[in-house]
Amino acid sequence: MILKVENVTKMFGGLIAVNNVSFEVREGEIFGVIGPNGAGKTTLFNLISGVYIPEKGKIYFHGIDITEMPPYKRARLGIARTHQIVKPLNELTVLENVMVGACFGKAYANLKEAAEIAADVIKTVGLSGKEELLAGKLNVPEKKRLELARALASLPEIILLDEVLAGLNPSEVDEMIEVVEGIREKGITILMIEHLMHAIMRVSDRILVLDYGSKIAEGSPEEVSKNPKVIEAYLGDPELALKLVKEKGEAR
Repeated sequence: MILKVENVTKMFGGLIAVNNVSFEVREGEIFGVIGPNGAGKTTLFNLISGVYIPEKGKIYFHGIDITEMPPYKRARLGIARTHQIVKPLNELTVLENVMVGACFGKAYANLKEAAEIAADVIKTVGLSGKEELLAGKLNVPEKKRLELARALASLPEIILLDEVLAGLNPSEVDEMIEVVEGIREKGITILMIEHLMHAIMRVSDRILVLDYGSKIAEGSPEEVSKNPKVIEAYLGDPELALKLVKEKGEAR
């Protein structure tokens, strides 16, 4: 078990953003996190990555209690993440942006090592040929790939992907899913927040469902799709749920 979240709660004033949530992530799997807007998904990622400290509960990485560990120490342990709103260093090149991840993550690389790591990661995410382009010149899909590359350059054991498919057209979604599956094939565990239901159902081994900060379901895509609470809270339509399950089966 690479990650364990145990009875975690996070409040903002009187608002309970994450309410007594527990789950475990197995090494090497793709673990999806879904739920309506405001369900607490990104807050949960912020707790795992160290942006927030929970009011109660514990978070363990490889059995190590990281609940109050600062983000940079978590990065050094092998936890990386992307952000829903990408913020590249626009005045640096693509290569330099990715080198930043190598210098400050688990790799803790010097500049020469960082350049080598970055060059390899850039190929992985499909940005070959754009190494010397300023990041500010990239389009949205390319910036998404750059955000992913910076996280991968830290050489993480687990990566948290916050809506990497948002804003992409259908063909770009398919291409990014291939990238995500390729990352898993390299042995990296993936937590993935996504609103594109057909995509998250297709790629995930297991899924956690949040609603109003609470966990309402966890299991395989098939199991959560048929869960009445999930249908009511998120899918809204039983026929849609069955369609998504069928699409996942066909995709595999």
